[in-house]
Amino acid sequence: MLDEMEKTALKVKKKVYNNRIVTFAPLYLGNFCVNDCLYCGFRKSNHKIKRRILSLKEVKEETKVLAGEAGHKRLIVVYGEHPLTGVDYIADTLEAIYSVKVKTKNGYGQIRRANVNAAPLSIEDLKRLHKIGIGTYQVFQETYHHQTYGEVHPKSTIKGNYQWRLYCMHRAMEAGVDDVGLGALFGLYNWKFEVMGLVAHSRELEERFGIGAHTISFPRLEPAENTPFNENSKYKVSDEDFRKLVTVIRLAVPYTGMIITAREPARIRREALSLGVTQTDASTKIGIGAYSGRGSKQEGQRQQFFLGDTRSLDEVIREYAKEGCITSFCTAGYRCGRTGKCIMSYLKNGQEGKFCKLNAVLTFREWLDDFADDETKQISEKLIRKEIDEIKQMMPEVFPAFKEYYERIKKGERDLYF
Repeated sequence: MLDEMEKTALKVKKKVYNNRIVTFAPLYLGNFCVNDCLYCGFRKSNHKIKRRILSLKEVKEETKVLAGEAGHKRLIVVYGEHPLTGVDYIADTLEAIYSVKVKTKNGYGQIRRANVNAAPLSIEDLKRLHKIGIGTYQVFQETYHHQTYGEVHPKSTIKGNYQWRLYCMHRAMEAGVDDVGLGALFGLYNWKFEVMGLVAHSRELEERFGIGAHTISFPRLEPAENTPFNENSKYKVSDEDFRKLVTVIRLAVPYTGMIITAREPARIRREALSLGVTQTDASTKIGIGAYSGRGSKQEGQRQQFFLGDTRSLDEVIREYAKEGCITSFCTAGYRCGRTGKCIMSYLKNGQEGKFCKLNAVLTFREWLDDFADDETKQISEKLIRKEIDEIKQMMPEVFPAFKEYYERIKKGERDLYF
């Protein structure tokens, strides 16, 4: 039965999203925090962490590396809960990120979509960020189990308020932020309960606002500097159960983007492709200032936890191309207004997959010409020809316009999309 479920999960993914995978990079801007979560390397009582917050100049330097060297178009920008990284800092750093434009081999590098992982905010603060151009707003409940939540989040801290965190997505919707991301940290409590919580949370949003979760994340508990709780958890999720939970989420919330991160080793991330995952990070560094610092070694005193996969974006894309999976750098939907209820309707009726396929090929062509090494480009050319042939057969009415855009991109134009 599990084998049948896994095969069905892949069918669901292909029907809704086609065969593409979206990549991004996480950008941690500070590690000061007022909370004291038992599982977090950045908790305020962990005195072995080297505390730092990036200046606007440093934020731009990090962005230049990600957009100009790796070729990322999307970021998830991560902020701690602290007065120094409040809404003013979030607003200023988002503007700094969007301002960076870097010359590349044939075009330019620029971040076109900055999603935000931050503390729960008020409606007024979210309205302000919405005007600036916040992408998907992520706030993870960590655990939906009330007793466990209270045990790992001290009541003397802001994060100790379960209800304030749980209803932050309701506030986001009321503020006009209609792309929200849910998540649970698997390993704090029984994984089956957490899956149930995620599905119930997404359904509640859909019933109340007509918009479910745009993305769902399912990170597993990982080792962190001076954080013994993570080593001793009795709820650690095995690889076998991890496959199950990914499969069940894909089937339970078929229209939702599913994110697997570099917490997981390369093997697990590769396997998750066939279970319905649609987004992943690459060339990931989570130390504060680690991208422009050119450091390849993981340093526990600078980061929240230890990563399982530190491969470059080029290496990850090459592997996915070998698997017949095209990497998409598309951000068209957000800039065309295909968000919230609009994108939900397109996803549910299968139309969004057509836009995804067109824009995946265009943005992949752009990335290959600007950033890919020779081996990755050679492997990817066969894949991109196959995708173009499929577009010609599936969408003959738009193929002439698509082919025109494709040729213009090959000649050096950038950021063309449907």
